[in-house]
Amino acid sequence: MRALLLWPIMPNSFWSYQETLNLAGLRATNPPLGLITVAAMLPNDWELRLVDRNVRLETDADWDWCDLVIISAMIIQKKDLWELIQKGVALGKKVAVGGPFATSVPEFALEAGAHYLILDEGECTIPLFLEGLARGEEGGIFRATEKPDVTETPIPRFDLLDLDAYLAVTLQFSRGCPFQCEFCDIINLFGRKPRTKTPEQMLAEMEVLYQIGWRRLIFIVDDNFIGNKRNAKMFLKALIPWMEERKYPFILLTEASLNLAEDDELIELMVQAGFRMVFMGIETPDVESLTVANKEQNTRQSLIESCSKITRAGLQIMSGFIIGFDGEKKGAGQRIQQFVEETGIPQAHLGLLQALHNTAMWDRLKQEGRLKEGLMDFMGSQKALMNFVPTRPLEEIIREYIEAFWNLYEPMPYLQRTYRHFKLMEGKIPQGKRPLTWHELRLFPIIIWRQGIVRFTRWVFWWQLLAIAIQKPHLLYDYFVALSLGEHFFTFRHEVKAQLEEQLQALREQQKVHKQENSNYQLETV
Repeated sequence: MRALLLWPIMPNSFWSYQETLNLAGLRATNPPLGLITVAAMLPNDWELRLVDRNVRLETDADWDWCDLVIISAMIIQKKDLWELIQKGVALGKKVAVGGPFATSVPEFALEAGAHYLILDEGECTIPLFLEGLARGEEGGIFRATEKPDVTETPIPRFDLLDLDAYLAVTLQFSRGCPFQCEFCDIINLFGRKPRTKTPEQMLAEMEVLYQIGWRRLIFIVDDNFIGNKRNAKMFLKALIPWMEERKYPFILLTEASLNLAEDDELIELMVQAGFRMVFMGIETPDVESLTVANKEQNTRQSLIESCSKITRAGLQIMSGFIIGFDGEKKGAGQRIQQFVEETGIPQAHLGLLQALHNTAMWDRLKQEGRLKEGLMDFMGSQKALMNFVPTRPLEEIIREYIEAFWNLYEPMPYLQRTYRHFKLMEGKIPQGKRPLTWHELRLFPIIIWRQGIVRFTRWVFWWQLLAIAIQKPHLLYDYFVALSLGEHFFTFRHEVKAQLEEQLQALREQQKVHKQENSNYQLETV
């Protein structure tokens, strides 16, 4: 069997870092970990080609070569997913689709023409799919009745990737999250009981990357790295000597819940193991909104004190914030801006609340008759309007969102709070002997030129850079990376503003037409 594995195009978004990637000569942020893991589960006698369409487009020769097309996608990739399915069908190829979006909304792939749906987690459903193929089945939907044991998950096929095209490589330690945030679909996809790989598994995956020469970022893409604290600590205690022996060849980052601040040992172990950044879903500084969203874990301690504690220990925080919760009071955007400025968090992911399929929020809003299911064109990006009727005026929310996103990524405030964030870091960060790549050697002079010479930030750029170099030289590389990522946000905010304002204008026009139609109807009735 000849199988072509396709990863659809990711539209420009907060997470694409497109401007920064372009400056560094990189093509994409992360490779498709799900697809290369699936590849490791396919029969050894199959011939495989993997094409990440964010790195290069597949050729006519690739389509001619394959017998089967396997596509995985997230909701933000839905447009390209649809087109790929239809192209495969038109060319007479069998098309199999899986991944989180197909699992949540299987009817989308079916309507596009997919022959096979390989849903849920591949450890369970790939064998079912292969059995169906062996029986000669021309189509089918393969679902799991249980969660797999991830200690049996094979090492991903990193050899199928063009690694030099990526900013970071992705690994996964655990699946699932113990919390029940109303808007999150993770517990529906992966469950509330976090399942973890063994430390030996993780070190084996890292050893493969080390042996093939990877020396940059590794993103541990767990939904909550500390969902199972006991097992996370076991892994970290095994990882520390492995990293020390190899002189810290990787820079690690992950996602974790804010209750990390409650565990001093866990914070210390993460820093000693080489973690430098952690993404945290703070969501909002409004306690009432956190309660509505069932995010009680963020209400147990002061959010600012928790963030400060984690940062002081040596972990740079990336954060997620959301506008549009039920019962939210006017000025939420300004309050988020104030919180970000106070904590100095450089990268604050700001999004409008969306109701995702198969979440508690989706079910509640559907029951209340508040869903607007047709609004999915930009789902998963910062350019998406809310797909439900909020409890305060939509235009008020959008205006606050546009203003907050725009202000957060003004160049001067970004540089100033990035500096404050790094000045706060007091923890002893392990230092490695990782050589700079040509991507970094290309990127850093451009940042100096843009932020230190051309742009009005020049004076602040130089004195802050000098202060970091003198007072915290061990953080200089990380500081430069943070400044480099800012280039994406400085550009992307224009796109967000233009797209949302265009959609707002379209909504106003629709409302005018609807109002006129109602007036005409009333006149005709009279």
